[in-house]
Amino acid sequence: MAYKNKTYVCFDADNDMHYYNLMRAWKENDKIAFNFYNAHDKNVVNEYDSESTIKKKLSERLDNSKIMLVLIGDKTKNLYKYVRWEIDFAIKNDIPIIAVNLNKKNGHDSELCPPLLRNELVVHIPYTQKAINLALNNWPSEYAKLKLKGNKESRFYEGL
Repeated sequence: MAYKNKTYVCFDADNDMHYYNLMRAWKENDKIAFNFYNAHDKNVVNEYDSESTIKKKLSERLDNSKIMLVLIGDKTKNLYKYVRWEIDFAIKNDIPIIAVNLNKKNGHDSELCPPLLRNELVVHIPYTQKAINLALNNWPSEYAKLKLKGNKESRFYEGL
């Protein structure tokens, strides 16, 4: 079994790319204590690749991921071709999921949350550097403990 150390970021590439790019900029800035090992650095996906080729490459990225961030924007819940597929893959393969609300709501946003995440053990956080750092550092171990207890309720961090 390969060592899983990557963070997979799932998002609406047509509308929310700037949020993903900001996270990458935080990582590159030496004055900001923010780090994640980006799964998207592995095997580049081409817009001209077939759907099956893209999903094969995405599954390779996901197989090497220890956690998934789902950036939840206005249209994320309506995306089925890749976003829904990625979330479903993570759930089936027991990859802990952090739902990041781009509207900065702390907790489950019933209006925007993709249906697949509604009844899953997921932590819902606002899109802030502090919240994402907290979740990246703590959610994988918290998820494992809660999963062992059979807990499937969504979570959030107070005080964010």
